[in-house]
Formats: sequence, structure tokens, C-alpha cells
Amino acid sequence: MAIRKEVVSTAINKADALINKNIHNNIDKQFDFRKQTIFSDETLTSEETSEILRILSKHRDKAKLLINEGSKRFCENCKEECLATLYCENCVRKFLKNNFSNWTSENDNIDKLIQKCQLETLTPYNVVEWIPYDSLENVKYLTKGGYSEIYSADWKDGKYYEWDSKNQSLKRKGTSKVVLKKLKNIENASKNWFEEAKSYFIASNNWKTIVKYFGITQDSMYGNYILVMKQLDMDLRKYLQKNHKQLKWGERMQMTFNIISTLHNIHGENIIHKDLHSGNILYLEKNKIWYISDLGFCGPANKPLNSIYGNLPYIAPEVIYKKEYSSASDIYSIGMLMWEISSGQPPFSSYEHDYNLAIRIVNGQRPETVLGTPSGYRELMEQCWNANPLKRPDINVLLNDIREIKRSYYENKIDQKSEDSVNDLIDVNSTLNTKNIGSKLYTFKDIPIPKNIIEDNDEIFNNPNLHSEDQDELEIPDDIEDILGIPIDVKNDNNNDEPKQIPDEDSVSNDSKKKRNCSSINVLKGKYYLYFTSSISL
Repeated sequence: MAIRKEVVSTAINKADALINKNIHNNIDKQFDFRKQTIFSDETLTSEETSEILRILSKHRDKAKLLINEGSKRFCENCKEECLATLYCENCVRKFLKNNFSNWTSENDNIDKLIQKCQLETLTPYNVVEWIPYDSLENVKYLTKGGYSEIYSADWKDGKYYEWDSKNQSLKRKGTSKVVLKKLKNIENASKNWFEEAKSYFIASNNWKTIVKYFGITQDSMYGNYILVMKQLDMDLRKYLQKNHKQLKWGERMQMTFNIISTLHNIHGENIIHKDLHSGNILYLEKNKIWYISDLGFCGPANKPLNSIYGNLPYIAPEVIYKKEYSSASDIYSIGMLMWEISSGQPPFSSYEHDYNLAIRIVNGQRPETVLGTPSGYRELMEQCWNANPLKRPDINVLLNDIREIKRSYYENKIDQKSEDSVNDLIDVNSTLNTKNIGSKLYTFKDIPIPKNIIEDNDEIFNNPNLHSEDQDELEIPDDIEDILGIPIDVKNDNNNDEPKQIPDEDSVSNDSKKKRNCSSINVLKGKYYLYFTSSISL
């Protein structure tokens, strides 16, 4: 009997949801609990049970390497200690290092970038490479995404996927479908850009649900450097347009959980995404997995000063105001994604992406909560889009809360009326305008200080020294769209006039910092938990 991948995926997700991090607080306990849960699932065939155990074992190996914990063994070949059981991570790295002399991009910075990534490789199936352009066939233009042109192609050799212990070499998968993304102005990129690129490459290959960067190639005709990436089926926006009527809240919560757990991994690598929206949340139908894409390569390599890049409805108000990104601005974007998952529609889909929408966002306007949204989900969503970044949950709190909401759903499913009411409402709103949904470069001037309007119409954040008369001056009238004549400039604006600045972090209380800041140590130690509660490839 053939393995039913949808059944396998559902069984894994259920086992994930039932894990209690206070009890199952290390890799082995999580593995044993999930294995026990799978064995007790009578809906699975023996072949499906075996397949799930194979998947769990493979990913337990990688989890040990990610946090450098667990039992070790001596490799029979190199005689060194290693953590992996299906291969030796030391042998894989030595093989790659010995191959350095057999390839070059003819750009020292790119060569060093790829070599550094290879020397930190964890598995045989996630290796960043220099990919000769002549190994790509059937290159076809797909679309223009932000500042990049996107193409599809067939990679004749395919990625490395398995370690051959007998021949002490890496095996290739063979011809694979890939996506190509042109990089602009990489020749003029700073040293800092290459350091960040290394972090993006390593993060994408360390974590299953970040879209894989297989490597870099160069267009033989025009000399453009190009990212070679994993090809997926569709983005979240298209998925919701196609499936929103059939989705149950368990599925919506699972989608939300997968996205948040992947962002947890990204923040754990000390990386800020900066451009989260439903166009770069991608889905692989075959494995029922959600991925985050465009990590670090979502805008121009030399973005002009005093500008922001992104998809406006998902950009945090403090970014619009101060033009500075943080992990908290990613959390704001999650709030907008949660609303989109609950409603089936992009936020602010009936508005132009312009100065007027930016003003609405910084003045606290948010999408109206959809009827039938579970209260816990709604409250968490509203916390995420709070105008004050200090009042948003950090990634650890956010992940824990959505996990508990999801677990509660599986233990006490909400009634069918709630399921039907949200689907009925989505059906009514299915014809809303969905244009202007891409990311682009913005330069806004004269942006007021962000505030909330739901909790307190007079509350203005990040400026505790503002007097009441100053606050009155900052109030935005109801007919703002009619009286404002300040245009948006999507090109570089050389005007150096800056709006009033938000106080530095030093002016914020230590208690507030502790509530907001995500401890990198805690994130690192939490990786073993996340690895087994994120979506697993089949």
C-alpha cells in the first residue's frame, strides 16, 4: 500500500502539537514522546509508521549538530568524534575543503563567502556551492519580484543529498527544478553585506523551513550574479485565495505556528528578516510544509539612506517613522500575517500603498478582526501589531503562546459554528481588491510618532517627555486624505531633513528591555525543541 503523505503529515503535526516543553525538555524526550504518539496512532499503516520514524531519526541527527549536544561516536574513517550517525560531519567538511581548488567564481569575495559556508556545513544535503551557469537548462523568465528578476530552470547535476561512506564523497541528486533570482549591484556591495549573506546562507541550510539557497551562479552573457534557490509551489496569498473556504481553524493555527517557529529559528541566528509578507511565505504541496523565503536578499544591495524597503501593510509603524528594523518589527509583520490567515485576504487590500496608508498605519489603524476568530488567537494577533514595539511579545513568548493555543485546539476543538462563520465571512469578502501587493522602496517625510487608537486615542509611544500641547499638535485630523498634499517618492530622496527622533534605548527602562529582548542564549538552547516542533520534510 502506498504511503499517504497527507496522513503522515497530519500524524507528525499532531505529535508536535501534543508535546509539552516543560516535560519533554530535551531532544531524546521529544523523540521518545513523538515515537510513542506515532506508535499509538491506529490510522497509520506499518509502512507509514516506519517512514515517520525514518524522518524523525534523520532530523534528530541534525538537531544534535545544531546545538552541539548529544551522544558522540568515533568515525571509522577519520578517527574523530562526531555527532551524526548516518554520516560524519568532519568527513563531509574535509571533502568540501579538498575540492576548493576545483572551482572559482573569479570573484574573491564570493569565493570566500562560499568557502566559509562549506566549512560550517552540518549535513550532506545542505551545501552552499558555486554553480556553473552551463549546468542550468531551460531557463525561463517568471516575474519581477521587487528589485530582482525571477526565473525557473533545471539544474542538471542537482544538489548534494547523501554521503557515500564507501567512496568518501558526496552524491548528487540529479536534475532538479530550481528558481533563479538575479542579484543587483553585488559588485558594489560592502564587506558587511557579504558577512550578512554568509549568515543568510547558513541559516537557510540549517533550518528546514527557510527556503534553501543552493548557491550562486553567474549569467554567462551579461555577467549578473544569480542566487540558485529551492523551487516551491505557491505563496501564502495564492494558497488562501485557492483554499480559504475549506480551511478549518486547526489548519490555520498550524500554518501560523509553522511561520512563527521558522521566524524563531531566524531570530535565533541573530537575523532580522525585514520583509515578511504573504508573498514570501511559500508552500510545498508534496510535503505539506510552509517556508519563509527572501531571507536577506529582499531589496537592493545598496539601499539609499532615509528609505525603507518592503510591502507597506506589513511594515511596522516605527520602521515607517524611524526607518530602523528590529526583531520587534518582524513580530508586527507576523500580526498582519495572522490576520491574513484568519481572513483569507491581504491586509489593507482596498488601499493604495502610498503615503496615506503609511499615515493610517502609524496612527494606529489596523484591519478589523474577523468574526469567529478564536479569542486566544485574536489577542495574540493584536499584541503583535501594537504600535509600541516594547509591548509586542518577543519571539520566545510568541512561539510559546501560539503553541499553547494550537495545543488547546487539538484538545478542545472549537465548535463547528465558529468554523462556518469565518468561512462564510471570507466568502463574502472574496472579491476585495488585491492589487499593489509587492515590496518596493519608499521614502516618506513628515511621518508622525506611532500610536495606538484602539486602547487609547491619546496615547503616543516612545516619547514620554512630550507635553500635552505637543501631543495636540501631532494629532491627525479625520480628513487627512483631503488636506495632505505630501507626495511619496519611491526613488532616492537626497533631502536630509529628518523627523523628530524616537529616544535612544538608554531612555527605556531596564524592565521594559527585559520583557522585549529575546535572549540569544535561550533561543539557542531552545533550538532542539523548535527543531522537533517545526514542520518536518517527508
